[in-house]
Amino acid sequence: MANDFDLVVIGAGSGGVRAARMAAGHGARVAIIEERFFGGTCVNVGCVPKKLFAYGAGFPDEFRLAADYGYTVDGWSFDWATLRDNKTREIERLNGIYRRLLDNAGVTVFEGHGRIEGAGRVSVDGDIQLNAERILIATGGKPFVPDFPGNDRVRISDDLFYLECLPDTVAVVGGGYIASEFASILNGLGVTVHQLYRRELFLRGFDHDVRTFVAERMGANGVKLHFNTDVAAIEERDGRQALHLVDGGELVVDQVFYATGRVPRLDNLLAEGVELDIADNGAVRVDEGLQTSLDGVYALGDVIDRLQLTPVALAEGTWLAAHWFAENKPQGPLDYRDVPTAVFCHPNIGTVGFTEEEALERFGTVRVYRGSFRPMRYTLGDIQEKTLIKLIVDDASDRVVGLHMAGEEAAEITQGFAVAVRMGATKADFDRTIGIHPTSAEEFVTLRQGETVTL
Repeated sequence: MANDFDLVVIGAGSGGVRAARMAAGHGARVAIIEERFFGGTCVNVGCVPKKLFAYGAGFPDEFRLAADYGYTVDGWSFDWATLRDNKTREIERLNGIYRRLLDNAGVTVFEGHGRIEGAGRVSVDGDIQLNAERILIATGGKPFVPDFPGNDRVRISDDLFYLECLPDTVAVVGGGYIASEFASILNGLGVTVHQLYRRELFLRGFDHDVRTFVAERMGANGVKLHFNTDVAAIEERDGRQALHLVDGGELVVDQVFYATGRVPRLDNLLAEGVELDIADNGAVRVDEGLQTSLDGVYALGDVIDRLQLTPVALAEGTWLAAHWFAENKPQGPLDYRDVPTAVFCHPNIGTVGFTEEEALERFGTVRVYRGSFRPMRYTLGDIQEKTLIKLIVDDASDRVVGLHMAGEEAAEITQGFAVAVRMGATKADFDRTIGIHPTSAEEFVTLRQGETVTL
């Protein structure tokens, strides 16, 4: 029948689209349902527009640096609407690409709200009924704002990409990578930025040296960091936002952005009587084959809260499609070891493998190699830009188990080294590798002085 499918995917983000396309490529009959926008968070209100804005925020520093090389860059100005609208045009282009990818793969597309009605049954807007051998939940996540007086006065991360105009002063509340990226972007675009975080140091989960270094550099770059600080209430005052802090202090800004984490998007996903096993943090529980507690229902990406990274969702979608429909099925479950990641704050962060703290817990004794330097292109003037690099080595095997960088091009450099870390390269392998001179990346293969640390 027309509405019978081998696979119905709910959510056309990166992971859902990948699973649908690959499954169709293996010969399956596939449908996908999307109610908001094609490409998901990453393409529309996440990594893609964020990176474009990060590029835009970097130009004032480039103009200052140009003077050290003999260029006169006087009288430059910035127009927010141009950046915003050029970004939107690019996002709309990518939306079209995602839709065409699905059409070209032979995937049947339904625009509307998908809901699981029962075993093997999905509805679209409560009207169209689809029958499916397998159902894949790929609905992603959404920003979380805690409950407090005045929380209706805050903006979420999605809103930054469509602001009518830039405010003069903002408070960015949160200590994760989204908050740190937004604080850096707004600061680079000339906004006075206060970043508030309720604990003693932001970027929890990253290596401590990296967290400390980034806090120092962001502060030096002009972001006003407020640690051990939280908001008790917000009220409007003369058209501005007055933040009443838990310690009794007050901060008045034009706008408040909350980036205090994300939660799985499960709104009206399940019909009455249909239940899934949900973790305490709201994530859908899955087994190693990404199957939920409901037979025939699977989930991937941010909704399962394993690693909230677009490339991970893509890998999960590829793995599932092959596991279900390919002739040569993957051997074993998806491997989540040594997944590299980046934070596009200023300075950028790139990381792969264990933090020093995690490595000590895992291996007992490690060797730690650190380096901090001023990148070569800043040496002609007075701009005091810095870069931090760090290697963590299992002392028993000599294997490099963690690689971390904070500085220019950290993500690009880390991506290449991630291959070596994933393959089990040793410190001796790094030492035998001849560097490309002069580059920042070569510092990773010239580190010689380390310290042994024991748990």
